Amino acid sequence: MATETSPALPLTPATHAPGPLSRTILGIFVAVPLAAVIIGVPIALVHGWVSWLDIVMLVVIYVVGVHGITIGYHRLFTHDAFTTGRTMRAILALAGSLAVEGRVVDWVADHRKHHQYSDADGDPHSPWQYGPGTWGLTRGFIHAHVGWLFTYTGTDTAKYAPDLIADRAVDRISRLWPLIAIISMAVPTAIGYAVDGWVGAAQAFFWVTLVRIALVHHMTWSINSVCHIWGKRPFATRDRSANVAWLAPISGGESWHSYHHADPSSARHGVLRWQLDTSAMVIRMLERLGLVTGVKWPTPERIERKKVKIDSAAV
Repeated sequence: MATETSPALPLTPATHAPGPLSRTILGIFVAVPLAAVIIGVPIALVHGWVSWLDIVMLVVIYVVGVHGITIGYHRLFTHDAFTTGRTMRAILALAGSLAVEGRVVDWVADHRKHHQYSDADGDPHSPWQYGPGTWGLTRGFIHAHVGWLFTYTGTDTAKYAPDLIADRAVDRISRLWPLIAIISMAVPTAIGYAVDGWVGAAQAFFWVTLVRIALVHHMTWSINSVCHIWGKRPFATRDRSANVAWLAPISGGESWHSYHHADPSSARHGVLRWQLDTSAMVIRMLERLGLVTGVKWPTPERIERKKVKIDSAAV
C-alpha cells in the first residue's frame, strides 16, 4: 500500500554536535536510570518496595518497546525486511517510540549510516575507532556503548531517511516522539497512583520508567558495543559484527548480529539451530494474520552462501 507524502514538511539535517544543554539532558537520561538499576533496585528489593503491578507494567512496556524497535525501527523502517499497510506502520512506529530511543527518522538514518560504514571511518558508533589492544578497545567500547551520543555530529536524515520523511504518518509520529515518551512514563505512574496513592506512583515511576529505560537502552547499546567486539562470527561480513547468545532473549533476537550484517534485509537474524529470535516469530505471526507481506525470509541456500568459507588447504 502506498504511503501518503508530505512534501511541505522539509527537514533540517542535523549537522552540529549536541550543545551543553542537550548534553546535560542526555547525561541525566543516561545516568539516572542506570543509577536506579545499580543502586536503587537492590535497596527496593530488600525493603519490598515493589509490587506485581510494577513488574507486570515494566515487562509489558519493555517487551512492546523492544519489539517496536527491533521489528519497526530496525527490520521494517531501516532495512525493508517486509512491507505493511499505513496503519501497521504507524503502530510499529508508536511501539518503537515507547523504548525512548529518539525519533524514528533519526534512529533509522543513524543505523543506515552505520551499515554503510560499519566498523570503518564514518560509522557513528564503532568500538574499533581507537584501534585494537586493551586500551583502544576499552575506549572504543565506551564510545560505541554510550559515548558517541555525546559527541556525534548527527546524520543527514534528508539523505539517509527520505522515505520516512515522505511517509506522513511516520513523520508525524517521529515529530511527536517527546510527547509519546512522556506518556509512556506518565501512564504507568498514574496507574500506580490510582492503586496505591503517591507511594504507588513513586514505585511505578521507579520501576516502569527509570528501571525500564535503563534496561532498554543498555540492551540496545550492547548491540553496538558488545556485538562488535565479542562473540562468534559464523557468517562472512566486512566488519566485526558477531553473535552474542546471552543477549538474544532480552533483545528480541537482535544479538544474532553476524547474520544480520551478512544479510541486512533478512527478516530473521537468528538463522541457525536453537537461535531464539522473538522478533522473527512476531513477524511470522503478523504474516499469517495477513498484516504484513513480502517478508524477506532467508532460504537455507542463502544462509549457506553467507557462511564463512574455510579454506581446507589452509587447515
